[in-house]
Order: sequence, then structure tokens, then C-alpha cells
Amino acid sequence: MAKEITFTFHNGIEIPNIGFGTWQIPNEEAYASVTTALENGYTHIDTALAYQNEQNVGKAIKDFSLAREDVFITSKLPAQIKGYEETLKAFDETITNLGMDYLDLYLIHAPWPWDEVGKDCTEGNIQSWKAMEQLYNEGKIRSIGVSNFSERDIQAILDTCTIVPMANQIPFYIGRDQESLLAYCKKHKIVVEAYSPLATGQILNSPAILEMAKKYSVTPAQLCIRYCLERETLPLPKSTNETRIIENSQLDFTISSEDLKILEKIEDVRTK
Repeated sequence: MAKEITFTFHNGIEIPNIGFGTWQIPNEEAYASVTTALENGYTHIDTALAYQNEQNVGKAIKDFSLAREDVFITSKLPAQIKGYEETLKAFDETITNLGMDYLDLYLIHAPWPWDEVGKDCTEGNIQSWKAMEQLYNEGKIRSIGVSNFSERDIQAILDTCTIVPMANQIPFYIGRDQESLLAYCKKHKIVVEAYSPLATGQILNSPAILEMAKKYSVTPAQLCIRYCLERETLPLPKSTNETRIIENSQLDFTISSEDLKILEKIEDVRTK
């Protein structure tokens, strides 16, 4: 793994600077993929109840030689679940699936259901957050946060709740920097986690990225993941291929400020 200092949440909890993402990895493949990641130095594993792979993610971690406290585990409250009691119930399901006594990080997966993107669920999010605050205060979760939340969504939490989110997990990659949201999170000491740092592979054939990767003698994926770190975000690359799992963590290089400016000017692949 790249020798980086860990990110530190505002409550003092440290989180490894690269996470192994498990989105779109079926439960039957999750055991082997997570085991491979652990074998190759990953100590930060990201899953979610909605991924339907928590059982084998948890089994892989339990069967591996590392102590529980040496692995950082994230899971998420499903996007469609809003409310206090509903959140407590979903958390219990996640903990049971994983076979764990506690989580290192628990996130509200999205501010709205995936089939109703943009719906105003402010009150439901507030109630879910209060339930997560309770779980945090009971020691069942070491840190709590959100995912896919805009400035407005986060502000609603700040205006009504006690604990400032420790993390906001958002799509962040070359071409999609979300500068305003990044600055907002930094102001409130919220760590930004970059999911889909490779834009689900859509940016790997970009001529500019290919050319720059060649300059640094790295793969396009390595360049993209390193870019997230250079922008002070925490990347969550995902793969089921052992070679790529290893490569994605070999980031012992830095991108010059001049080259960062070039990468920052690349357009979002979604606009093409």
C-alpha cells in the first residue's frame, strides 16, 4: 500500500487512506475478493446492506488473520430507509449479516431513495441521523457519516443534530471534482470519500489520462486513484481481479502541481 498518513475524522478516529470498495461484487464473489484485498495490504473495507454481500464480506474479514480492530469496516443505511426506528432495525440487520459487534463507519447511503432521486427526505434523514447518533454514543459505531449528500442535505443535519458527520462519500474522479461540495466539507472538517474513482472505468481510455499515466510509468487507474489522494479525498477503488487489486494500492508516486491542473481541466465523461 502507498505509505500515506491516514485520514483522521474530527472525533480522532483514523481511517486508512485507501478503501476496498465492494459495490457490484455479488455475495458469492465477495469472500474471495475481500480475502485477496486483505492479503495485499488493504485494511479498509467498504460495503452496504444494499450491496447484498455483507455476509461474505464479514466472513472474509473474520476468517483472515488480522484482529478485528486492525480492519476498518464501513457499511450503509439503505437509501430508501428513513426514520429513527427504521434505522436502528436496518443497523441490526447489517451487524448480524457481518457477524460483527460494531462498525467503524456507518453512512446514510443517500439523501433520497434511488428511484426517487431529488425527493425531499429532510425530516427522515434527520430522524435517521439521530438514531445513528444514539448508536454512536452507545459505542456500536465508531464514526458516522453520509453519502451522496449535497451542501443543503448536510446543512439540514448541522442545523438540527448534535454530531457533525465525519464523512461524506460521493462520486469523485477526474472530470467530476465537485469543488463547491469539497470546499464545504473541508470547512466543516468532513472527510470526503471518493467512490467510483475510475468513473466505473469510463475515464481510463481518456487520451490525456493515458498520456500522463505513461509519463509517470503507472497504469491509468493508478493515476486516477492517486489524483483523488492529491485532492485530499479518500478513494475507494473496486475490482475482483487480483492484479488490479494490487495495482490499485501501489500509489507511491506524486502528481506534479502542473499536471494536476491539466487533469482538473478534463471534462466530465457524463457530459459527452
